[in-house]
Amino acid sequence: MPDVNSPTYELNPDGYAPSMPDQLVDRVPEIGADELIATLEPPPRFDVVRFSTYVPNPDEPSQASAVRRGVEFAERVAAKPSSGARLRSLFRGRPATGDAVRGLYFDGGFGVGKTHLLASLWHEVPEPKAYGTFVEVTNLVGVLGFAEAVRRLSGHRFLAIDEFELDDPGDTMLVTRLLLELMAAGVSVAATSNTLPDMLGEGRFAADDFLREIHALATKFDVVRVDGPDYRHRGLPAAPPPADERELTASAAARQGATLDDFDALCAHLSRLHPARYGKLVDGVSAVHLRGVRAAPDQSVALRLVAFADRLYDRAIPVIASGEPLSTLFAEDMLHGGYRKKYLRAISRLTALARDAELENSEPGGTDAAAGGRGQQARREP
Repeated sequence: MPDVNSPTYELNPDGYAPSMPDQLVDRVPEIGADELIATLEPPPRFDVVRFSTYVPNPDEPSQASAVRRGVEFAERVAAKPSSGARLRSLFRGRPATGDAVRGLYFDGGFGVGKTHLLASLWHEVPEPKAYGTFVEVTNLVGVLGFAEAVRRLSGHRFLAIDEFELDDPGDTMLVTRLLLELMAAGVSVAATSNTLPDMLGEGRFAADDFLREIHALATKFDVVRVDGPDYRHRGLPAAPPPADERELTASAAARQGATLDDFDALCAHLSRLHPARYGKLVDGVSAVHLRGVRAAPDQSVALRLVAFADRLYDRAIPVIASGEPLSTLFAEDMLHGGYRKKYLRAISRLTALARDAELENSEPGGTDAAAGGRGQQARREP
């Protein structure tokens, strides 16, 4: 909790202390197996997106092409027999469809709308279907066990995996084998990534078994390239400067449902939670305030911050921070290493959330008026 003896902690004009904001470090979210399955759907930021709301950049023809490919894939998935029909066909000794199941893989840089396209695809196809990030799917397998995860997901018509990234070769091989099993059972799969499927791990891992698994999966996906600049910052002002301590404390106290944490303490807390629990950690939070932001001390902390930034962005939660600029969160050597694209995506997303916070403070009616508009933002994203 904030220190009432701190010079940055002030009494209200009536002499009473303001209510102290909550801290994320006090939250220890738990997620059971049934809840994991039930929550496999697009995050709040993308609950209203559709192919029709994706606005292709006229200078980037690949974007309009990606929309067409997504619509065509959705139509093919919708035309497939249900899981029950597939099983009945298998028992009769003949395949349910004439074509082998192929996946769709949206590849491109950060900020080109790949998640918008993936979520639109999910919204278009009929139930049963599931949507999760790579981290969430990995955690699902860990909680349920491989065989049970295959059993539960095999009855789905469609599975979408966002942010298919390589942080650990073991996790990647686990999910790769899961997808191969599901596709063999007739489940259609679509994924997004900043890296081509047959190049995952390039420059980081070169184990023969790993490369063989990735290449086997890559042959089952049709790759759709999505090019373009980062839409999150097109024609927008530069990121706001860090808040001073007085501004940070006042903002946290003024926003109902806001949290205020010391940056180092939050990093330590994140290390004790599986990244799949970060979403529930920030559920219901109106704004995240971070005191004393500094560059991540090592790669492990940096990758956890990437996952944390993704979950904040999914939920459109504004970020207000003191200390060093958010653009310096990752050191130069990290920005030139194997996880470069992940770090740049995190900076892009955190900058957008910091800009959201500044916009809320500047709008008539303050934070309450602006908060109602955050749900509309997804409609404008390309």
